[in-house]
Amino acid sequence: MFMIDEKDKEYRFGDSGPKYLMKGPRSNFAVVQFQAGQDFKAHYHNIMEENFYILEGKVDIEVDGTVHTLTKGQMIHIEPKEVHYVVNRYENAVKMISTLAPFQEVDKVEVD
Repeated sequence: MFMIDEKDKEYRFGDSGPKYLMKGPRSNFAVVQFQAGQDFKAHYHNIMEENFYILEGKVDIEVDGTVHTLTKGQMIHIEPKEVHYVVNRYENAVKMISTLAPFQEVDKVEVD
């Protein structure tokens, strides 16, 4: 058992990107934030499945070429090998939870 306080961690890119509260040994758990206009490069995972749950704001998540617009209270589940791209095309920041499982140290494949 362990406890983590979000305020003790930092977003990967200062004010955006993932803020991992847990990485492994069986899953990852992160708070993710994107400011207006920010995105995260399209990628997929070979083994891990990923979930995004929207806490605040609005975001577009493209999965295998289909754009899904999500708002507060909605969740999307992404299977392994599904290419996904996250972009905030809206005026306000979006804040969401991301989970990945089963944990793999290296499992992300970026797509051009």
